Amino acid sequence: MFKPILLVCAVLSVAGCATITRGSNDALIVNSTPTGAQVKMSDGQTCNNTPCTFKVPRKSELNVLITKDGCKHQQVRVTNKVANGGSAAMAGNVLVGGIIGAGVDASSGAMLDLVPNPVEVTLDCH
Repeated sequence: MFKPILLVCAVLSVAGCATITRGSNDALIVNSTPTGAQVKMSDGQTCNNTPCTFKVPRKSELNVLITKDGCKHQQVRVTNKVANGGSAAMAGNVLVGGIIGAGVDASSGAMLDLVPNPVEVTLDCH
């Protein structure tokens, strides 16, 4: 029995299933306790008041620095891993012979999820 995603993959295998269904970017959420902290990411993006949401490529690996006056700063490393949806789409590529689609998914990072996401920190404030 084919799942609907596999049918979509069969029709669009040249483009890559995960790339089509998930996209190559993700929303990275940064939360802090207390709120109102500043966030600086190693890719140059910033936010001045947590909670914050950033648009980040799924294949990113970056450092997230969270600071607030009167609190110890915290740095969190964000990496990526193969997602459940990404591996299913890759399997769809393989089942329908979409070698090109599998390559597109692998190079775009569409089969990946950012981890941790959301980034949750509790700042030590004096």
